[in-house]
This record gives sequence, structure tokens and C-alpha cells, in this order.
Amino acid sequence: MDKGIGAVVFDMDGVIFDSERLILVCWEKVGQKHGLVGIKEAALDCIGTNAVKTKEIMKEHYGEEFHYEAYSKEASVMFHEVVNRDGLPVKKGVRELMEYLKAQSIPMALASSTRLQVVTQELQQAGLYEYFRAVVGGDQLKRSKPAPDIYLAACEKLGVEPADAYAIEDSYNGIRASHSAGMRPIMVPDLLPATEEMYEKSIAVLDNLVMVKDFFKEISRRKDTL
Repeated sequence: MDKGIGAVVFDMDGVIFDSERLILVCWEKVGQKHGLVGIKEAALDCIGTNAVKTKEIMKEHYGEEFHYEAYSKEASVMFHEVVNRDGLPVKKGVRELMEYLKAQSIPMALASSTRLQVVTQELQQAGLYEYFRAVVGGDQLKRSKPAPDIYLAACEKLGVEPADAYAIEDSYNGIRASHSAGMRPIMVPDLLPATEEMYEKSIAVLDNLVMVKDFFKEISRRKDTL
């Protein structure tokens, strides 16, 4: 018997904030400046991973002599200049979905590959931090997505079994991580389209968070009619 919605764990970049496009633009500018051929493809491979894993991926693309720290700092400075000026755009349906889950007393957590300090700051600036009972940053764990560690940690902090929790993700590595954790992944594609693997590992692939809200409402309705 379906237990309903035990908890919902969100990714942040690309799910809550429309930030991954800006990150990609910043890396492309760095690539153009330094003649890094194929930087867009390399940056796309890093979506959903923490800084340590991103460094590994970049060195796989460009070799061990790749000056990751310097290039990453340049991209970060560009990113924060825009964010400090304009703020981070919130994705469509975020507040409506969180208000619905809050009204249903469904606990929420956040599991982001971004550093905890940055995650906390960005959520607070957007007025979203208080929705979450638990927040886990990528720098708090040794293994990055696609390893399941961050999702297992979020579920543990919420006190729920992974099998009873849903994960909302936009990246391949995030879907792989939540699937490996034994959760119920929902993919809301952002920069990366859903592949056959993503359809296999996700319980649903939906266009936006408004559709996710409707999906959860239908689950609750079915549970109430049992």
C-alpha cells in the first residue's frame, strides 16, 4: 500500500533557482577568455556535482595541468556580480509547491551540491529557507552526487525512510543519486533533457514545479479515497 508522501527533498540549482544557465554563461566567458575549447560541454558534465567532483571532471576534459582553481574563481566572481546586482531568479511554481507541502504538513529538505554557506545565504535571500526542516550542502560529505550520500543524509535528518521520500531533481547526477538512495525521483529538466536512463530511474518526468504540485495533489487525493 502506498504510504503517500513521507517527505520531499529538493535540489537547489536548476530546480529552485534558475541559476545553472548563469553558471554556464560564466564558464563560457572564462573559456572564451582563455581559449578553452569545449568548455560548454565540460561544464554541462559538471551539473549536479560539488566542487571536488567538478574539478575532477574538468581535469578529465583538459588534463592534470588545467588551472581549475583560477578558472573557477573567475567564473564565481562573474556569477556573484550578477547575483548581487539582480538576485537569483526563482523557478516557476517554487513558492506554490512549497506552500502546498507546508499546508499538508509534509516535511521538506534541501540536498544541494553547492557549499552549505552559499546554499543558506541564497535561500535566506529568496525568503525560502524557513520552508526546510533540513539543509545539506555538498561540502558536508566526501562523496558527491551521483553517490547517494547527500540524499541519505537529508532523509536521516528528516527522520524518514528514503523509500517514503520524493526527490526533485533536474540533473542526471541528481536523479542517479536519489535513485541509488532508494527514493522516488521526479525529474524536472532544466539544461539537460530527459534521456532513456532518466525515464527509467524517475517515477515521473515533469515540465515544471506547477506540474509537480498537481502530481502530489493527485497522490494525496488517491490516498484519501483508499
